[in-house]
Amino acid sequence: MSESMDARTLVDVYRRWIMHGTAEAVNMMRPDGTWLRLSNQDIQQRVTNTARALLRWKTQPGDRVALLSENRHEWAVADYACLLTGALDVPIYPTLTANQTAYILRDSGARVVFVSTAEQMKKVLSIRSQTALEKIVVMEDVGHPDAVRMESLMLSDPYAPCPEVEERANAVKPSDLFTIIYTSGTTGRSKGVMLTHSNICANIAGSMQHFEFVHLPGYISFLPLSHVTARHVDYEMHYNGLTITYCPRFDDVGKLLKLVKPHNLVAVPRVYEKVRQEVERRSHSGVNRWVLDWALSVGKKHRTEVCSFKEPGSFAWKLANILVYSKIAEGLGGRTKVRISGGAPLGKDMCEWFIDIGLPIFEGYGMTETSPVIALNNLEHYKAGTVGHPLPNVECKIAADGELLVRGPSIFKGYWKMPDETTQSFEDGWFHTGDIGNIDADGYLSITDRKKDLIKTSGGKFVAPQPIENKLKVNALIAQAAILGEKRKFVSVLIAPHFPLLEDWAHANGVQFTDRTSLIASDKVRALYEDIVADVNRPMAQFERLKTVLLVPDEFTIESGELTPSLKLKRRVVEQKYAAQIDAMYQEAEKHHHHEEH
Repeated sequence: MSESMDARTLVDVYRRWIMHGTAEAVNMMRPDGTWLRLSNQDIQQRVTNTARALLRWKTQPGDRVALLSENRHEWAVADYACLLTGALDVPIYPTLTANQTAYILRDSGARVVFVSTAEQMKKVLSIRSQTALEKIVVMEDVGHPDAVRMESLMLSDPYAPCPEVEERANAVKPSDLFTIIYTSGTTGRSKGVMLTHSNICANIAGSMQHFEFVHLPGYISFLPLSHVTARHVDYEMHYNGLTITYCPRFDDVGKLLKLVKPHNLVAVPRVYEKVRQEVERRSHSGVNRWVLDWALSVGKKHRTEVCSFKEPGSFAWKLANILVYSKIAEGLGGRTKVRISGGAPLGKDMCEWFIDIGLPIFEGYGMTETSPVIALNNLEHYKAGTVGHPLPNVECKIAADGELLVRGPSIFKGYWKMPDETTQSFEDGWFHTGDIGNIDADGYLSITDRKKDLIKTSGGKFVAPQPIENKLKVNALIAQAAILGEKRKFVSVLIAPHFPLLEDWAHANGVQFTDRTSLIASDKVRALYEDIVADVNRPMAQFERLKTVLLVPDEFTIESGELTPSLKLKRRVVEQKYAAQIDAMYQEAEKHHHHEEH
């Protein structure tokens, strides 16, 4: 940020946003391909009228208001209406089931809910009797007798200052809570994380110190706003007066990147993985493969310059840029200056591949409980394969067992109605992240894995699954990989193939199949995946090597339950789902192993 952040509350962030007076503060492509474009004044009218309605409904400071919607301008309007009236908003992932939604509505005691579509409306109505809901506000024109239409709320009056809303907004203090965010949780019951205005404002100030966002237009908000990272970045963009394009459908991201040509991109590793897989797919063989390999080898020689954000001057690099790098950059819109990755580990291979094509990615790391950024690579401090330096206002230390502990102004106040869990998460003011990390001699933080995800073999060896899974997922033929081996003699891997590419490969290699099950049963396909795994095994320690491969005929999705809403693998779910096949595979391998010994 070119100037220091002086907002103490999100009310300050909102007032600063409205002050910018941009003719196009937000936009969104409608399903029919036309654009909705709104100025800061349009936003002010909509926020004020929505806040007025909350006051009419007797919403008190500290009351909870739920937000169940994809990314769209109404999300921001409802959020700021809550912030100005002192209500705490409770974002809910649109992908959650009716039961999971009911749990959050009930646990938070939400009295009002804003929902996006007829589908979300139906979900809420099916569980309404289990909740304390008094009002349901719907963003789309659903025309349901039990719903208030958000459009008519927002546009009920032309903009006029509302003294009651102003009075409430002026009373908001930095130490007040502004939201309760339920962690999706790869295990156990989801917990409501309580964040204050000063938590998020301190974190925005700390994480944007070495980034120039101010003069770079264009940002696409597509990571779910129910997740703290996306929301944090949106506030940052509002503060700096950038135009935000809201993207309700993840599938439209590719199209919008080409239309909006953003300068700033904040994404999860999956987005960058897909870019790489697409490049690899198109350069599968022949001349294209040769050109890509050559361009990557040129890039590798110029890593130092690229990591210092200087454009290499050599003729080979310039040629590779014209032939290859610039074409890949076009896939991201062609203008990205800042590419940030968070939410899950990017993996060193992926990081280096993007450096070799002249598009370094700033990897960062954080948690809902830390508002969220703990560390982030930036233009001043950049080291591939790490998550960067900790923020200037976040202290980090590594405990004796390798766990990362943090403290600072952005660390949360506690879990909603869970005093015991809150107490257990802190020790002498330090928050236990649950992640295994280390800090090198230059002050760069690296994260190995979740402490609870470490696999302990029956021989007592600890294996960190994520780095191995990331190495495997670099291959375009692998959609997801789960490392197995808890209390077993050795580690192995369960792989969900990337079927579109595998089917192309099968046709090209004369493999006959009728469906996915018969495809993965083919000896040629098994050999293909065993070769990929053998390559990944080569540099690893003996106890980390994957002895067997289990292919499954499924794609892992949020809907079918193997991935969290932020696309992290739910290991326990995968292990339970395939328990029978996993046991059979280990028994078979044990028998084989036994024969070899005798």
